[in-house]
Amino acid sequence: MSENELLLALSEMMDTKLKPLNEKIGKLEADMNSGFSRINMVLENEIRPDIKLLAENYLPAAKRYEKATLETESMKADIELLKKVVAEHSDKLKKIS
Repeated sequence: MSENELLLALSEMMDTKLKPLNEKIGKLEADMNSGFSRINMVLENEIRPDIKLLAENYLPAAKRYEKATLETESMKADIELLKKVVAEHSDKLKKIS
């Protein structure tokens, strides 16, 4: 048997032995692609709309919170001023009486 014939026979044996492995790899690849497609569908149809809804509700709530925080700070300043004025008036009334 010549060297070329040996190489050809070896190549055919390798092809025969590797054929089931190549089929399994092809099936795994198809299954993986199918899984990725399902994941993409879930992302697109379920998760993205939910995230969009959360974002739509978050911004107005954040603005309301920011406004309420500013109002609270303003009320604190007003209360401190009222405390000082009431204390001063109390001192003046004590001096008068």
